[in-house]
Amino acid sequence: MSTPVFDVPPGTYRILNLEPEGYCGEARAVLARLGEISDGPLCRRELLERISAYDILIVRLHHQIDREVFEAGTNLKAIVSATTGLDHIDLETAEARNLPVLSLKGEQTFLSTITATAEHTWGLLLALMRRIPEAIDSVQAGLWNRDALKGHDLEGKRLGIVGFGRLGRQVASYGSAFRMRVAAYDPFIDIWPTTVLRKPSLLELLAESDIVTLHVNLHPGAVNLIGRAELAALPGGAVLVNTSRGQILDEAALLDALVSGRLSGAALDVLADERRHDLRSNNPLLIYAKQQRNLLITPHIGGATHEAMCKTEVFMAHKLTQFLHNLPA
Repeated sequence: MSTPVFDVPPGTYRILNLEPEGYCGEARAVLARLGEISDGPLCRRELLERISAYDILIVRLHHQIDREVFEAGTNLKAIVSATTGLDHIDLETAEARNLPVLSLKGEQTFLSTITATAEHTWGLLLALMRRIPEAIDSVQAGLWNRDALKGHDLEGKRLGIVGFGRLGRQVASYGSAFRMRVAAYDPFIDIWPTTVLRKPSLLELLAESDIVTLHVNLHPGAVNLIGRAELAALPGGAVLVNTSRGQILDEAALLDALVSGRLSGAALDVLADERRHDLRSNNPLLIYAKQQRNLLITPHIGGATHEAMCKTEVFMAHKLTQFLHNLPA
């Protein structure tokens, strides 16, 4: 990113980097020009006790930044999150308190260079279709039985993409490279490539898809977008991959579809209650995945590559610099 270096007086701002593990050194150098950086990690109690001492809060996804945090953060001037999804931040309270939330949302030019989540979507799909985790476990157990681990080709399969923004388009290009028949549904996109079939409704897309991937921004209208009726519309034996947000998918309905055999498999990088350890540990999908091989779950690592996280952290550090430069004196 080519960004001018603004003249922000050193030592002006107190910055709390709540989840600093692996934080990009280049981004840290940009932040150091803004003021004093304090690093977490902090537990919830520590965050509430200390947040009043800081002007800037930098977060990832571990903490829920809610009304209680806002009320404790009496000196906050901005919250920074190097993410497009913002369900970990109470945006309504932030707006009511006139507290800016700086994120990657809407930064389409920059985001077009970030492919980590789309790549992880494809990795999950390949792992599911070719039974890769099961095959690895089998070899580690001393077995070498290739006939017991037959998977399925992607070539010729019908790929249905729900949400055709940046990630949906990237996944579509991978589908074309694997010689799949690619279709998508997104009522909010006007410009559509000729290489991807546009479906007029979600149910029609689902009814004609062997594999479905979800790439939908979370908003109230998208909660449980894929529910029982939608899963029932899929052809028998279809598979589903979700790397967007857990709330997009009715998890109880998904579990029923897997147990009944309606779906042959699913792969998830997200869960609805993933930031609540007390709820997550008892999630029926996690319990099922420990016992069955047709559900793969990863811990929201779609965007978590060294390259992607460094690029986004540097971008957000510059975006924060510009924001602070434009604050009234």
